[in-house]
Amino acid sequence: MSPNIRVLLVDDHAVVREGIRAVLEDFDEIHVVGEAGDGDAALTMLARTQPDLLLSDLKMPGLPAPELVKRALAAQPTLRVLMFTSFAEHAQVKTMLDAGAHGYLLKDAAREDIRRAINTVAQGQPYLHPLAEAALRGRVGHQGLERLTERERDVLLLVAEGMSNKEVGRKLNLTEGTVKGYVSAIFEKLGVNDRTQAALIAHRAGMT
Repeated sequence: MSPNIRVLLVDDHAVVREGIRAVLEDFDEIHVVGEAGDGDAALTMLARTQPDLLLSDLKMPGLPAPELVKRALAAQPTLRVLMFTSFAEHAQVKTMLDAGAHGYLLKDAAREDIRRAINTVAQGQPYLHPLAEAALRGRVGHQGLERLTERERDVLLLVAEGMSNKEVGRKLNLTEGTVKGYVSAIFEKLGVNDRTQAALIAHRAGMT
């Protein structure tokens, strides 16, 4: 583990920052030196705290995340940036990496995965959550979702909300058998084997 990694948290939800901070404070080598609720506040805090790593959400009011990353790196070239978000669609991952982010982590990550990601990025290595990597390479997620028809996307959205085939049929005025056919087609195009995996892709791609 890297010694004494100074981290600046950026997220527009105070309760999320509180939860992340509580997790990070359990790790001896990681120290939270500041928090910010948006990009502009983050840049001000950056100058004041001089962190080693910026742990930032993707979607926040005000300064867009890509612009935050670019300005932060221009102000402090040695800074490492790890995105910490709920979204892993191809365009989002690529945009942040193109802006200069060194890593991309999803908020459903386990505690040790969060620790590993921070240490990996702090040591100068890139880190991509498996789904972010898959979306970037087009194996699942973005390209799979792009292959869905409009009706299949409608079905997937309802499946992601936890509806059964019968409930989806009632909602869309389709027979249960027809819905079952759509679900099978969705599984094939997304490269998954069950409803949970399909729902996760929908959630992480920001569809829901």
